[in-house]
Amino acid sequence: MAKTTIAELLVDALQLARVRHIYGVAGDSLNAITDCIRTREGIEWLPMRHEETGALAAGAEAHLTGNLTVCAGSCGPGNLHLINGLYDCHRSRVPVLAIAAQIPTGEIGSNYFQETHPELIFQECSHFCQIIQHPDQLPHLLEIAIQTALSQRGVSVLIIPGDVLKMEVEKVDIRIPALRGVSKLRPAEADLQEAAALLNGAEKVTIFGGAGCADAHAELLQLAETLKAPIVHALRGKEFIEYDNPYDVGLTGLLGFASGYHAVMDCDVLLLLGTSFPYRQFYPDNAKVIQVDVRGENIGLRTQVDLGLAGDVGETLRGLLPHLQNKTDRSFLDKALDHYRNSRENLDDLATGTPGKPLIHPQYLTKLLNDLAAEDAIFTCDVGTPTVWAARYLKMNGKRRLLGSFNHGTMANAMPQAIGAQLTYPGRQVISLSGDGGFAMLMGDFLTLKQLNVPVKIVIYNNSALGFVELEMKEAGLVSYGTALDNPNFAALAEGCGVKGFRIEDPADLPAQLAAALAHPGPALIDVVVNPLELSMPPTIEVKQAAGFSLYALRAVMNGRGDEVLELATSNLFR
Repeated sequence: MAKTTIAELLVDALQLARVRHIYGVAGDSLNAITDCIRTREGIEWLPMRHEETGALAAGAEAHLTGNLTVCAGSCGPGNLHLINGLYDCHRSRVPVLAIAAQIPTGEIGSNYFQETHPELIFQECSHFCQIIQHPDQLPHLLEIAIQTALSQRGVSVLIIPGDVLKMEVEKVDIRIPALRGVSKLRPAEADLQEAAALLNGAEKVTIFGGAGCADAHAELLQLAETLKAPIVHALRGKEFIEYDNPYDVGLTGLLGFASGYHAVMDCDVLLLLGTSFPYRQFYPDNAKVIQVDVRGENIGLRTQVDLGLAGDVGETLRGLLPHLQNKTDRSFLDKALDHYRNSRENLDDLATGTPGKPLIHPQYLTKLLNDLAAEDAIFTCDVGTPTVWAARYLKMNGKRRLLGSFNHGTMANAMPQAIGAQLTYPGRQVISLSGDGGFAMLMGDFLTLKQLNVPVKIVIYNNSALGFVELEMKEAGLVSYGTALDNPNFAALAEGCGVKGFRIEDPADLPAQLAAALAHPGPALIDVVVNPLELSMPPTIEVKQAAGFSLYALRAVMNGRGDEVLELATSNLFR
């Protein structure tokens, strides 16, 4: 019988599972794997500077393709660096397998150099997490790990000591389960009829959709036309719901529009489709709620639900539509559409620039990016203010994609996700909307971008602050503290790394410089000095928020920072 090593069996299996990339940082406990990949065709080790970047990049690839993607970390500190990226992958429900190397088997439990217990550490951010201590375990546990990640749409973790990876064993056939699509779950007919009765009897229905609507665009529009219902979308649903949609009234929530907020709050029946939108204060108190979700555990998780339907959104709507009566009264829909039109016009009025006036409005920057980007561009956005502006000013068209850390909310996600996206689709335009704080946090992997020569365009919203944190402080009545960033000239830094850099300070230069940067054939960094005092107002202002902001203004004046209050007012009222 032919001999092989555990590492070779592992790589064989990953290739059978059609894994193209493994993102990680090389280390001695991973040497058996990297040495094996070195001699293979069709699978590539992608060297990162930080394992967190590797996990986020792997998550982006899995998000865009739906296929299994792999990241790896060496024993102890190496795989600990994976954890934040894996949390993001798991909460975004994308199929990722993490290989966490471990110290030598005979030393486990002895407080050995770099010893940790990843089988405990990774439990909360994975569906499957097991340690392989004997070579006989590998084939079966690997099959389970891959099947679990793909079927449950989340993270699996295999922990393998470095000495086990080098062990010689008899070559065996590894069988990777062939998932030929996931069955579409449809609710029971009686439940569909009950939902139809609630919807038929309501005067004002609002549809609130999320990422679960990804494959149900046609059914969603047919439903809205039948019910004469406005469609509100959650942020993760933006790329699937917003385009070619005459019923769209925008987002709700902290990043949303007043039109989306009021469409949800003023309805008689709220129909939740494939969303687990987390903020309870943005759900209505008096409306009936119907929730459709393929994961039954999500039903009723955020608000009280009158009728829960466990099912795929598209399949559920196909079963529901024949039971619905075609409504003729458009008054509620038209009111919401008018409100949205006014909200959009007000936002577009803010997306302007005055030549010669320093400090660029981030709204203007994002609107220009939207106008100049390719029809099938892939955008990534950091948490905080870049997500605000992306949510409001990037327009989806059915071809573009938008990635972010929308469930986990980690800083520094945009550039790593852009690297993964560009490696997955080398022929498409990939644009990272990076905050200055987020970019700096994992700035080491800017060198990875250069080393791999991926033509990502990194746009830095350089406001010299943790901008969204400052807004939260102001809302709470606090004077900003600990949020200032002493930034370098990021464009000069990029040039020093061998990457084309652009520095833009005057709004007059923005259109031409952005166009030049996006047309550059290789990687580019665009450092845009934006207004640090820009307010991103939520769709509704509660009394406590208004009181908090007033308290901030009073405290700022009393602390000798009245000029900041004046600048804040000037920036947002006299544009």
